[in-house]
Formats: sequence, structure tokens, C-alpha cells
Amino acid sequence: MTRTGRAYLSLGSNIDAERWLAAAVAELRDRFGELDISPVYRSAAVGFDGPDFLNLAVAIDSDLAPEALNDWLHALEDRHGRIRGGARYGSRTLDVDIVLYDDLVLTGKGHLKLPRGELRHAFVLKPMADIAPSVRHPVDGRTMAELWAVFPKEREPLTVDDACTTAVEAFR
Repeated sequence: MTRTGRAYLSLGSNIDAERWLAAAVAELRDRFGELDISPVYRSAAVGFDGPDFLNLAVAIDSDLAPEALNDWLHALEDRHGRIRGGARYGSRTLDVDIVLYDDLVLTGKGHLKLPRGELRHAFVLKPMADIAPSVRHPVDGRTMAELWAVFPKEREPLTVDDACTTAVEAFR
């Protein structure tokens, strides 16, 4: 595989999460090779009332440009039961987003925005700080560890989900 860029992904699920997250990580490993994987965190749903989400971050070396990777990830979601067309915020089997791709900043008319705005939430920022503490936010300039250090953690509590973390790490 010819490396195009280092991509940092956020994966989440609140429907049979252990199953879908483990399957997605296995497929990412099969396609992109060795992965850096954060622990899996449990958090309350954001933007709607629903079951807790389980979230993690994964770093990959991608041979795909950002837009092509985004298309590949949407197909991954679809293969794992993602239903599109409903409310923006809702329960889902699998949600996979590119959070960072190298130090790219994309803000144009396309559907891919980088860095991902959800970095303002604990469920994305903490797993990112776990796997990429020294990576700098391409706009803000602070590292993921610095951003997490000043995050108001009481606003969005997280707990590690050991069972799901173990299931996912089997596919490292």
C-alpha cells in the first residue's frame, strides 16, 4: 500500500455496539493494515434522547485521498447496517468519521469538513488524545493532549467500556 496520509477516525455505535465496532475495526485492519486503537468510551447520546454511545478513535495510514476515504467509510457504515435519511442525530449501528487527515483543513462546499467539528465533544477528543496526544489541531494549534487537559470533563462524562475495548482490541 502506498501511503497517502495519516487519518484519524472516530467510530461510534449505540445499537449492538460491541458487535458493530469490532466488525468495523476488523474491516479497517483488513483494508489498511496496522491500526492505532483507543480504549472504547461510553457516553450519553448527544443531540437526542437515546441509548448511550460507545466511541473510540482509530488511526490508519491510508492510500486513499480524504474524499475517497470518506466514500469508503460511508460504504463501510452501509455494510454494517447504517440506515441513512433519518434525523441527523439518532441511534445507529455504526458511525465512522474522519476527524483529522494529516494537517489538512477542508471547509468548502463538499460534505467533508476537516478537522471534524465533533472534536469539541469528549467522545471524540478523549480517544484522539489517547492515540495521538502530540498531534496538533491544524487550526487551533494545540495538541490533542493540550485540548483534552482543558476540556470541561464534567460537561460530558465518559467511562471506559472494558468489555467492548477488549472485543475491539482483538482486531488490532
